[in-house]
Amino acid sequence: MAERLTPRALLERLVAFPTVSRDPNGPLIDWVAEYLASHGIEAGVFDKPGHPGWKGLYAHVGPMVEGGVVLSGHTDVVPVDGQDWSTDPFVLTEKDGRLYGRGACDMKGFVALSIWAMVEARYRGVSRPIQLALSYDEEIGVVGVPDLIEAMGALPRASDVIVGEPTMMKAVTGHKGGLSYWVHVHGHEVHSSILHTGVSAIMYGAELISWANAVNAAAAGVAPQGMAALFDPPYTNVHVAPISGGTAHNITAKDCSFGLGFRVVPGETLDMWREVFVREVAALEAKMQAVVPSTRVEVTERFSLPPFVPVEDNGAEALVRRLTGDNSENFVSYATEASHFQMAGYKVVVCGPGSISVAHQPDESLAVAQLEEGQRFMARLVEVCA
Repeated sequence: MAERLTPRALLERLVAFPTVSRDPNGPLIDWVAEYLASHGIEAGVFDKPGHPGWKGLYAHVGPMVEGGVVLSGHTDVVPVDGQDWSTDPFVLTEKDGRLYGRGACDMKGFVALSIWAMVEARYRGVSRPIQLALSYDEEIGVVGVPDLIEAMGALPRASDVIVGEPTMMKAVTGHKGGLSYWVHVHGHEVHSSILHTGVSAIMYGAELISWANAVNAAAAGVAPQGMAALFDPPYTNVHVAPISGGTAHNITAKDCSFGLGFRVVPGETLDMWREVFVREVAALEAKMQAVVPSTRVEVTERFSLPPFVPVEDNGAEALVRRLTGDNSENFVSYATEASHFQMAGYKVVVCGPGSISVAHQPDESLAVAQLEEGQRFMARLVEVCA
């Protein structure tokens, strides 16, 4: 019989794959598919369209009927470039009751637990199916999961989805949406001594950045209304990063580029903020072109993700509360794959081991106690589905 790895051993294998979003995740997905196959679980593997080497995976255990439970996680991680790690980020290392490694918390811990649960369900036997869904490109805008949801059409449709982002094993039923742009300000170069005859892309770009600060300050000064009050911060906020531009200290900058993104609270729409942003960009561009008509502001939308909204009769939420015994209300400001699954008609809850406070940080880690709690959760899930 093939070796049945523990969640800890599975996490060690997963962390060893340096699946930074800019690089292929194929080796990790291929290993997971092979491991599942060694236990009699057939997995579907597909390539990201136009990008061989970036792969998604789905699998099914139990009778081929509808109404199952999906365990959803992403396999990509953020870079470690420029971060000061005290351990090798791609070697799982235990210190003082914590497991250190890139992705240990966000979110290979949950992925390891999900793989373990699939194998346990295979040998235990379940009457309600359990499905595994592993995506790519989550960290660059949650853009891989629509492909995964489409590919999962090969399986009987499940009803409930558990997205395993780090929530300290609490049920999260709502989060903010995301709207992200890449802004390229095209200025006009002149000697800085005659600045008024040119258009500094940096200085005009700074006006848009200053507008973002003003939007945040204005929102922070207003008493939150409706669903927004459930979040921290209780308003849509605007963030800018990274930024680059300019050639020399005595030349008005011809180019300035930066990312600008919105974290949109439920109750507000992405289209609303699109319109606000487009108006502000148009006003800035008109101001630039009054000086040099050939200047412009080029805006590219990189991704959009609607808010994940609490709903009535959420079977996924009820299942997680039954398994955890937790009835607290929890809402988060980060975005997850839950939005896409909800748009596709699934009942969804976010619940996974670890704290978002250490995600993306140097020395990212997962408490051993959280991994153990997650294992108990998965064991109960298999039992409930038996």
